[in-house]
Amino acid sequence: MNSPTDSGGGQPGRHPRGAAVKDPQQLTHTLFRLFIVAVLGAFFVFQLDVSYLWLTALLTTAGIVLGIMVLIRAVKYKAPRLVLFGAISGLMASAVMLLVVLASSLFFSQIRDYQQCVRHALTEQATSACRTQLNNAMPTQFR
Repeated sequence: MNSPTDSGGGQPGRHPRGAAVKDPQQLTHTLFRLFIVAVLGAFFVFQLDVSYLWLTALLTTAGIVLGIMVLIRAVKYKAPRLVLFGAISGLMASAVMLLVVLASSLFFSQIRDYQQCVRHALTEQATSACRTQLNNAMPTQFR
């Protein structure tokens, strides 16, 4: 029979000290991976088509929330510097994506028309004509 001070059996349901320390770090790394997927996903979805702007906004918001959580956990649980650097860099990228989403929502119809024009343009001259068309479609203070 094991005594309560025996380190062999321990109490059921209790984790050894090493596993208790590892769990917050594993959760931080999992949140960091989700954060990276959200940031990259927002960027790549925006590249697909402006019609998916709602999904880009959702992924950008998720990226900002996850980034703040990762940043707090990285400082609190002393995660490796790479996680801290990645969280800060990803939050900066998410802030830029937030600005892009806001600008795209303001000029949604102009950008949609530009993307459709470029999609059908086969030559460099046609692409240049699409850029000129976008420039003419924008309000004068944004040209």
